[in-house]
Amino acid sequence: MTPFSLDDFHQKYDTDAKDLSIRNRRFEILVPKSIDSFIDPEDILHDFPLWSKIWDASIVLADHLAAMPPDPEKHILEIGSGMGLVGVVAACFGHRVTLTEQNADALNFARANAAQNACENGGDLNIVELDWNRPALYGSFDHVIGSEVIYKERDYDPLLNLFRTYLSPGGTVILAERARKTSIEFFRQMSALFDITARKKLLRLDGETVPLILADMAFKPEERPRIH
Repeated sequence: MTPFSLDDFHQKYDTDAKDLSIRNRRFEILVPKSIDSFIDPEDILHDFPLWSKIWDASIVLADHLAAMPPDPEKHILEIGSGMGLVGVVAACFGHRVTLTEQNADALNFARANAAQNACENGGDLNIVELDWNRPALYGSFDHVIGSEVIYKERDYDPLLNLFRTYLSPGGTVILAERARKTSIEFFRQMSALFDITARKKLLRLDGETVPLILADMAFKPEERPRIH
């Protein structure tokens, strides 16, 4: 694989930079200046670039992970990582993270943001492609995390399969989501398989208070995955 080059990235993409502060650390997140080039003019809803936005839930999840004491023995899998905010922040706070996305442009932005925010004494960050419907990663993880990954009902089964496949015995799923119909229904269905601790989080942005759900999910004893 050709080594990632931030210079080559900037030649390919027109970007803006968004400044964020997480737990008194400053991050500069590169985002597309326009999403027009990522939209199919014949069908604007086909593969709409949801990855190209910094989601409120991602800020909440990043803050939550920044507050968690890092453990070099534990490995985090982030799914639906978008432009990489959560995984980059987690790594900079000392966590060992595998950040995953399917969209090639999103992966490029994630790699660029990892380079843009290289942290001294940070954790370990690996960025790879992951197709939820044909997952091909090796190994298991102590935490599987995601923000705004519950958008469509058709993703319920692939998400559950990811949790069963990659969550280590005794591990936890950590999800941050807006309280929308699909996310509430997902948590309702998952409550049959998981012990769920859900907290309401309020994020104030641009004068608006946004309610979000931050949920920890652990398989019930009879549902726990076996080591594979």
